[in-house]
Amino acid sequence: MSKMARRVSRFGTTIFTEMTALANQHQAINLGQGFPDFAAPDFLKEAAVQAIRDDVNQYAPGHGRPRLRQAIAAKMAKQYGLTVNPDTEITVTHGATEAIFAAIMGLVNPGDEVILFEPAYDSYVPAVQMAGGIPRYYTLRQPDWAIDPDELAALFSPQTKLILVNTPHNPTGKVFSQAELAHIADLCQQYDVIAMTDEMYEHLVFDGRTHHALAAFPGMKEHIEAKVSRG
Repeated sequence: MSKMARRVSRFGTTIFTEMTALANQHQAINLGQGFPDFAAPDFLKEAAVQAIRDDVNQYAPGHGRPRLRQAIAAKMAKQYGLTVNPDTEITVTHGATEAIFAAIMGLVNPGDEVILFEPAYDSYVPAVQMAGGIPRYYTLRQPDWAIDPDELAALFSPQTKLILVNTPHNPTGKVFSQAELAHIADLCQQYDVIAMTDEMYEHLVFDGRTHHALAAFPGMKEHIEAKVSRG
C-alpha cells in the first residue's frame, strides 16, 4: 500500500528535475532552468556579510520586512501607477512557486474552476488539484500564441473562481497584449472572477513589446488577489 496521500499520488517529478537529469546524462547544455553564469554583485555580498556581522538572525515578519514591503509598494506606484498598502496588500514569500501555491490554496475551494493558459509552468496544475479545484484549459497556439476572445469567454461560467495569467509567458515568451488583458479584465468583472497574475519576467521584454500589469486596468484592483513578481 502506498504511503503517499491520494491527492499527490498521481503527481510526477518536476520537469526541472527530469531535464537536469537528462542533461547530465547526455552531457548536454541545460536550458531547462536558469543557471546564472555570473557572480552576484559585490554590494549584495557585502550586505549579506554585514547582516551576519550585525546578528540579523531573527525570524522575519510573516509577510516580509517593512522596508522591503515599502520598496515594493514604491515600485508598483512608479512603474504601474498603482497605490498599494505595504502593510495590508503585500506579502513577501521565499519564491514565486511558494507564492503561487499559497495563493491558490487560500482562494480555491473544492469544485471551483480555475482557468489556465497552456503550456504552463508545471506547478500550476498540481496546486489547483491539491486545493480541490478543477483546471479549465485555454491552449495557446503557434505562431503568435494569440487569444481568441470568444474561445476564452466560453471557459468562463458561474463555477469559475480564478484565472491565472502568466505574462510574459513561460515557456512561450508571449507578452499578453493590452487588448487581450482588457478582454480578460472585462470577463473577470462580468463573472466576478479573481485574477492571479504571474509576472515573474515583467522586466524581460524585447522587440519593442510592452508589459502591462492586469492590476492597473480599470476595475481590476478589486479582482486581483495575487500578483507574483520578483519585485
